[in-house]
Amino acid sequence: MIAGRDAERSALRAVLDAARAGRGGALLVSGEPGAGKSALLADAVDGVDGVRVLRVQGVESEAPLAFAALHRLLRPLRVGLSTLPPRQERALRAALGEADADGGAPADRFLVYLALLTLLSDAAAHEPTVVVVDDAHWLDEASREAVLFVARRVEGEHLAVLLAARDGTLPGAGLPVLELPALDAPAVRTLLEASSGLDVPSVVAERLRARTGGNALALVELADALDRETLAGRAPLPTELPLTDGVQSTFLRRYERLAPAARSVVLLVASDDSGDVDVVRAAARSLGADDSAFDAARQSGLLALRGAHVDLRHPLVRSAVYGRAAPDERRRAHAALADALARPQDADRRAWHRAAAAEGPDEDVVVALEGAARRSAAAGGHEAASAAWERAAELSVDADAHARRLQAAAAAAWTAGRLDRAGALADAALLTVEDPLVRADAALLRARVEWNTGSVQVAHRRLLESARAVAGHDAARAREAAMFAASLEATSHLDAEVDVRAFVGAPESADERCVADLLAAYVAIARHDWAEAVAAVRRAAAVGGTARLGLEGLLPNLALVALHVGLDDVALQLHERLLAEARDAGALPLVVYALTRRGAVDVATGRWDVLAAGAREALHLAEATGRPALTAMPLAWLALAAALRGDEDATARLTALERALATGPLGTTEASVRGQLVWARAVLAESPASALHHYAQMSHGFAERLVVLDRVESAVRAERLDLAQRWVAEVALFAEGTGVPWAVAAAEHGRALLAPAERAEAHFRRALDAHASSARRVDAARTHLAYGEWLRRARRRVDARAHLRTALQTFDDVGARRWSERAAQELRASGEQLRGRGPGAPEGPALTPTERQVALLVAQGLPTREVAGRLFVSPRTVDFHLRNVFAKLGITSRSELAHVDLS
Repeated sequence: MIAGRDAERSALRAVLDAARAGRGGALLVSGEPGAGKSALLADAVDGVDGVRVLRVQGVESEAPLAFAALHRLLRPLRVGLSTLPPRQERALRAALGEADADGGAPADRFLVYLALLTLLSDAAAHEPTVVVVDDAHWLDEASREAVLFVARRVEGEHLAVLLAARDGTLPGAGLPVLELPALDAPAVRTLLEASSGLDVPSVVAERLRARTGGNALALVELADALDRETLAGRAPLPTELPLTDGVQSTFLRRYERLAPAARSVVLLVASDDSGDVDVVRAAARSLGADDSAFDAARQSGLLALRGAHVDLRHPLVRSAVYGRAAPDERRRAHAALADALARPQDADRRAWHRAAAAEGPDEDVVVALEGAARRSAAAGGHEAASAAWERAAELSVDADAHARRLQAAAAAAWTAGRLDRAGALADAALLTVEDPLVRADAALLRARVEWNTGSVQVAHRRLLESARAVAGHDAARAREAAMFAASLEATSHLDAEVDVRAFVGAPESADERCVADLLAAYVAIARHDWAEAVAAVRRAAAVGGTARLGLEGLLPNLALVALHVGLDDVALQLHERLLAEARDAGALPLVVYALTRRGAVDVATGRWDVLAAGAREALHLAEATGRPALTAMPLAWLALAAALRGDEDATARLTALERALATGPLGTTEASVRGQLVWARAVLAESPASALHHYAQMSHGFAERLVVLDRVESAVRAERLDLAQRWVAEVALFAEGTGVPWAVAAAEHGRALLAPAERAEAHFRRALDAHASSARRVDAARTHLAYGEWLRRARRRVDARAHLRTALQTFDDVGARRWSERAAQELRASGEQLRGRGPGAPEGPALTPTERQVALLVAQGLPTREVAGRLFVSPRTVDFHLRNVFAKLGITSRSELAHVDLS
């Protein structure tokens, strides 16, 4: 019986209607325990025609088992696994325990998520499908993240996702939320009457509403617990209701009225995570509870038996019964369940039950938990792996083994993106560890967490201490820690108190030589020894062709250091490699990393369309996977791109970026993001003096060099020649050391602005000569514009036009409206007639950002499934956007799209 929920039922029906219509929909039903969430979900889908319903309910005791809920959810769709793209199929089968991960390597969890999306999308293409997830807060974390990933990406699908969870248990889910308020008085009366079969006076209903807070489950239980005279208003309500201690108390009273054997059955079901009636019966028999005890437990109303599945009537029964049981009773229940789980595929469940039954250290249980941890990690269930390693550590006897397992738990938490948990576990390992190698690994991981979420200075100190401590035991570990310390010194303005190279010896392997060259590069950058820095980067890049540049270590750092020394070609090549490998591995966080770090090359080389598309993709992926910490950098690039282009939404994007920065520390990315924020403010400034105020705040060396022309021009226009001279001198030193053409050009451009008239032209020409060897076309256009302006003022209007035309063409190509208007104005002043530049000039078709991403990839000849894999959406979503692209562009085929100018 559902009362007083008409609006909520309509909202749920609307989601199902959207799925039937191919629009897709998702909704999270949120409320306190007993509010009626489960009843609403059941009401929405029970008896619905023409819709496939897939259901799963979270089970608290299943939390340590990676993808356990997903395993139950997908049972009806197993036949469809073979139709998935091969890598997705292997990843999903590994997650479900049906096969080893791809090539024996750990499965990337986001590839599992993508496989789930593809599988559900394919199923929904044949029949509208709704996924119903009750008690989502108790799903194992891997399953919960997978379902949320799908729920955020149902647009254009015949697919709906309905979830129910307790208030406040799924923060940042990123879904529309339907909050269940307390029932009003008429609804309370209706529910009481339907549950009791009596006429309940309004005054009784109102008093019970006040006493229960309008909680539906409490009211239903009271309708059964109170006598008929009281409900009918002929006897007063008792001073203390049967639910004084909450709804759980009535369940406990039923439990305590059972015979001991029947209570054992209920406790077994509360302790169980399989729901398998045969497992529960076998465990019950081992505790002396026969079938009659099982029947008595079922007749109490505390159990729900559906075929071969047994569960508790309500999650609060589990909390009440398990919480009331004595520790020795719980241990006996878990031991009985472990013995009953004899099949090979139950190894992980058996390990966890054995761990729950253990009274103290037990190496046999530790071995079982280690096996569960490795299997979970191989399937991409890194949270479950972390929990297994942590419990194994708790049951370890040897102190070093304890620390080693805590370090393994910390590493798994890091891989899962749970940085706070990784830091806490690494700290715990460092408290007891004696083994210098384990200590070094834990210290490096702790420093990683610190520089990503906290203090760069603290991380730097930890790295130095670790390098010094492990140097006599493992030179490779010392070198790696020293390299990271040097990177922080180079990029975060830290004082180098010691020479980190003192901790390391000569490298032996290609991998070690690459790390050594990176170390040398960062040390040189910190000292502004640009010639040595460039030489070291080029050595590292050359060695990188044969070294194992892992996604988590060398490759991202090598790509980053190339940016800092201005080697645009090397930086772009390495970031494209990182992006391709991250996409191929399905490593979504690293896709976000590669897209955002490549943005520096994109903005510098005038690839502003690529910059904006990459930032939008990174933002979409960060939001779709519930990683708000990863959104700041994409938001920064989008704000800057909008400012550079003069887009109408530039101010709004700047505001969104400021909100993201206010949420908390961003670790090593904070300096970059704040630099981008200041840069965007300067671009939008209304006067040279205001722009200069912002540019002067930029203190991140890499960012300062990106905006050197803007800074110098603003300083000259604001009559701050002292600042202009200082900034020109700085970029000139950089150019002299690195020899990179764009820096040479920037220095000559600045000198031209500062030089007397008779010497300015020579500097402009030298700047243009250097630009000819650089990929930074916007900077070259800026020099053409400045030179053209100088020529026009010198009354050489014909000479000026060629440079102004070149500048205008580039500015139009990249969409730099502000610069285009300035160049067009100068051309008109030189006597040139410009046509078709008024407000009525035709614009290209208004593709949405997602449509444009799809169009660009399809235009490259990629098939639908590969486009879907790259964008982490379903193939059906790609087709949905592609149809819109065709309609907007007035074309009908992919071959036509390949010839459309999408810029």
